[in-house]
Amino acid sequence: MTLPAPYYQDEATTLYCADCRDILPLLPNRSVDLILCDPPYGLDYNNGDLAHCWEAAFGGDKSRMKPRPIANDGQEDAYALFEFMLTAAKDKLLKGGCCCCCCCCCGGGGPKPLFADWTLMMDRIIGFKQAVVWDKGGLGMGIHYRRNYEFMLIAQNGSPAKCWNGGNNTANVVRINKIIPQEHEHPTAKPPELMSFFINIHSNPGDLVLDPFAGHGPTLIAAKAAGRRAIGIEISEAYCAIAKKRLSQEYLL
Repeated sequence: MTLPAPYYQDEATTLYCADCRDILPLLPNRSVDLILCDPPYGLDYNNGDLAHCWEAAFGGDKSRMKPRPIANDGQEDAYALFEFMLTAAKDKLLKGGCCCCCCCCCGGGGPKPLFADWTLMMDRIIGFKQAVVWDKGGLGMGIHYRRNYEFMLIAQNGSPAKCWNGGNNTANVVRINKIIPQEHEHPTAKPPELMSFFINIHSNPGDLVLDPFAGHGPTLIAAKAAGRRAIGIEISEAYCAIAKKRLSQEYLL
């Protein structure tokens, strides 16, 4: 099989509108310097079970509480997809390359302690490196202990690290303000500045960054702005259309 025609392509960036399980096996092995992504969390935004969290987060404003579907976001689907992605990532990453995955903040409450399960899975398949706390500022969703943070879970494909530009002064807490996605945007949208932070630490100019769950493109935007090459895969054509529009514009970080 050969790769399909890209949904968007320029001199640095390629975006496929497809399921990552169809694209990842077709990419060359040992070709990627960094994988940086925001997978489905298995919280199922379709079923409305998080309505109480949305209500608390938005002060009872029901116009902003409408769940927004995410493909493969059921718990079993998300876990299986994450395991598939990690297995493929191990083959695609260069030796010492990192796989950095956003992970929701279900540390104790919520349906499951997701970060614990994912940490163990990453360690088993690739090799766990570090959990970085993203301090988003303000109050997030939830009740009682409101969620101010998310994890970025980092695995490293063997030693030594292929790239580390963080020196000896990089803490494992990153403070970057969250963004509030609009109703038509991805519900777990990440700021490009957050992706830029990890791109600059774990890759060099000209390196190849891969995002198997590109959403509306924050990783691709950050990689392009930082002088990296990037491949993105996104299953939703609606989010691909937003990413294409943003990548076609000048976006400086």
